[in-house]
Amino acid sequence: MAGVLRAERVWVETFTGLRVDQFGRLLKAVRERGGEGRGWGRPWRLPLAERVLLVAVYYRTNLTMRQLAPLFGVSPATVCRVIQRLGPLLALEPVRTGTDATDRLWIVDGTLVPVRDRNVGASSRNYRFSANVQVIVDAETRLVMAAARPVPGNTADAKAWRDSGLADHCEGVTVLADGAYSNTGLIVPHRKRPGRPLLQGEEEDNAQHRKVRARVEHAFSRMKNYKILRDCRQRGDGLHHAVQAVARMHNLAFAA
Repeated sequence: MAGVLRAERVWVETFTGLRVDQFGRLLKAVRERGGEGRGWGRPWRLPLAERVLLVAVYYRTNLTMRQLAPLFGVSPATVCRVIQRLGPLLALEPVRTGTDATDRLWIVDGTLVPVRDRNVGASSRNYRFSANVQVIVDAETRLVMAAARPVPGNTADAKAWRDSGLADHCEGVTVLADGAYSNTGLIVPHRKRPGRPLLQGEEEDNAQHRKVRARVEHAFSRMKNYKILRDCRQRGDGLHHAVQAVARMHNLAFAA
């Protein structure tokens, strides 16, 4: 059975949200991580470029395995194996701070991703089973610096941050957060106290804080153009791999 989608410009740019040169950089990264999969067993029916395209299309459209199979001319079982094999290879590489750490400004926030796996998610404030994903965004470049492993959606942002290990990537960097991250060592807005309104300078600080912190919300909005983050049917580490891959594709699409 012949497939419809091929790793050609018209299909790549229509179905992945990436330009063909950006997709080429993604393909190169997967190949360098061992995506060719040479070794024992039967060779893959699809070449590596089309397998990477399959995974990117899956994350972008959230089509089911049965829907993707005829588009690529393979069986649903093959689609599943390709996603399980290559999904982790698309992962974002967390950025380590360097000598310019003191000049950088990052923003952290959590976003809820609806999930089907009851072992990953929990009933949360959006009235669905969701997982809480902590993400760090660079305030200047708007790129995703790191994303944590998902935790149940009823986990408070402050606890999710403390347990995420993301603080290890932020040494020496100024990190902004919203009021949910009080007592975490991050820069949060001034809070009103009973019977004590905010001073004028504090109001101005909060207004500037909101203006800058909105950039992480914009990043979430762009990431959720990949519909896998609107209703993830993957189980186990599937959501974690999806978030990491989407973060990488977001960066590729936004950086150039």
